[in-house]
Amino acid sequence: MAIKEAESIVKAESGNLRRMGRFENLIVGSVAISWALFQLSIASFLILDSTKIRAIHLAFAMTLCFLVIPCIKRQRRRFHRISSTEGIPVTDYILCIIGSLSALYIVIDYEGITMRAGIPLPRDIVVGVVLILLLLEASRRVIGPALSIIAILFTAYAFLGPHMPDVFAFKGVSLKKYMSNITLSTEGIYGIPLGVSASIVYLFVLMGALLEVAGAGRFFTDLALSLLGRFKGGAAKAAVVSSGATGLISGSSIANIVTTGPFTIPLMKKIGYPPKKAAATEVAASTDGQLMPPIMGAAAFIIAEYVNVPYIEVVKAAAIPAFVSYFGLFCITHLEASKLGIKGLPPEDLPDLKKTLKGGLHYLLPILVLLYELVVLRHSPELAAFRAIVVLTGVIVYQELRKTKRIKHAIASSAGLIARGMIQGSKNMISVALACAAAGIIVGVVNMGIGGMITQIVENISGGNIFLLLLITAIASMLLGMGLPTTATYIVMASLTAPIIVTVGELYGFFIPIMAAHLFCFYFGILADDTPPVGLAAYTASAIAQSEPIPTGIQGFLYDIRTSVIAFMFVFNPDLILFNIYSIPQALLVFSMALIGISAFECFAQGWCLTKNKIYEIPFFLAAAFVLFHPGAIAGLVNIDESHKYYLYPLGIAIYVMVIMIQYLRIKRKK
Repeated sequence: MAIKEAESIVKAESGNLRRMGRFENLIVGSVAISWALFQLSIASFLILDSTKIRAIHLAFAMTLCFLVIPCIKRQRRRFHRISSTEGIPVTDYILCIIGSLSALYIVIDYEGITMRAGIPLPRDIVVGVVLILLLLEASRRVIGPALSIIAILFTAYAFLGPHMPDVFAFKGVSLKKYMSNITLSTEGIYGIPLGVSASIVYLFVLMGALLEVAGAGRFFTDLALSLLGRFKGGAAKAAVVSSGATGLISGSSIANIVTTGPFTIPLMKKIGYPPKKAAATEVAASTDGQLMPPIMGAAAFIIAEYVNVPYIEVVKAAAIPAFVSYFGLFCITHLEASKLGIKGLPPEDLPDLKKTLKGGLHYLLPILVLLYELVVLRHSPELAAFRAIVVLTGVIVYQELRKTKRIKHAIASSAGLIARGMIQGSKNMISVALACAAAGIIVGVVNMGIGGMITQIVENISGGNIFLLLLITAIASMLLGMGLPTTATYIVMASLTAPIIVTVGELYGFFIPIMAAHLFCFYFGILADDTPPVGLAAYTASAIAQSEPIPTGIQGFLYDIRTSVIAFMFVFNPDLILFNIYSIPQALLVFSMALIGISAFECFAQGWCLTKNKIYEIPFFLAAAFVLFHPGAIAGLVNIDESHKYYLYPLGIAIYVMVIMIQYLRIKRKK
């Protein structure tokens, strides 16, 4: 029953709310598969203008949204026709047709719109208004009202700016100017976020869906359990590793929880973890799945476009913080197990390692192909994902051949699996595509001139204090993220605050790389997934663990404090995102010291190392962590040249080892 509750949350996110008949399933399946084939074709042989690709992508997303997601998700008697989950009402058929046509209008009259750029006809304005209204309604259905409300507020501000108080006054825009930017150009709805969604993100989401229907999620969980389950707190450690591996392909914290949680949470409870902590561990692990390159919840590709760097540079910057964050959670599971006296899983509960590898090693092949294409050959993300998908389809056929031994049956069953993966991949993309399109309205309004004014307001509020500015950004990202998916939160916050962080830093003599500012916004948007009172990830995991959602969210947030610390640290110490670091030994040194630093920090945060911490030991754990994370700050304090800052690493290690030895001797004396 608990797992069904969790799955219902995922159904709302992945577009599986309605119960449909055969004909309706045929329509939805046809649209979803057509979308998948279109995306695969533009990645291989079909050449189209980027604006047309974005419009077609949006048309597919709006069509599917109105077909699979009801106007009101909970059934109500008064609104039976629009809240019913039985079949598709006529009104939604009409809305999906009008929505898709309004999205395709820029394709249908492409030459005319291009020739009269900035001088829209009355019909351009009418179609634009319809597009905006239906887009806001579609995004409300799939991701809730928050993004639609924010877009409406920004739109209202664009028109009412001249009538606002002096502090917030803005010159305002005309209806023609607004429509030209938002619906008839690549400055608004058809902007960079939707472009990235259309060209790159879809393929990665499709790959994740195909891996999932093929059974890769269960393989990663079993592999992690077979390797780590026998150790202290093994089930929790396995949850961390399996969620990290699943996060490589899913990019969604909630989908991650439902994939791995039904196996890991009961095992954590079985060996002694309280339900709240078992669920919180899964929440923290699955939430951080969005930090893991190469997908990063679709944000990696948008960051690359905003920062104007190759995609591989984003992966390079995100790698150390992601792995350090996961290692920190790994330390938490060990420390919690030590505090609670939890041992490993009994051998009978562990999957056999050889059988697990034999049954699922082929799932790693498409991932290895993807990484080889991206890292070694340096191909574009869309080409790398396309080739990985081609390999994956071969893997699925091979898997089915092993099962049936009959070629005809294997081809039929693998075709069915691929079709299911395409349908689910398209449904999973609804929220991403609509979030990118709706966020484009906000970005478009900001680009009309509001951005400079927002910079002045935020600078005045922060008083030029970079620490206060970062704190304001962090809180705003978490608050905004409570009602938005991570990708939308990042787009909005990156448009509003990432340039401000860099600008204000420069004004006061503090250099912050633009990549660090963008990753900072992204990290705090992610934390909203387990932040009470919303925290959908916490609700999902608590349903499986049968724990209280709010306490689970609070515990998950406490576990995720390490992620926020890492975010602040890479802003002040760009070495952690390998900024201007091209030496592998230097990168490995920074990485290894950060791992030791996060373990020292977790000893402080959990109040436990080898035994319960004494109050006087806490400053030493913090000092060790700070030195290992940011030796440059200490170098500045003691007037050591910046080029010699790495010589301070032994100091941090010595402080950490000293406290460990103090605790070791204390334990020995008690014996």
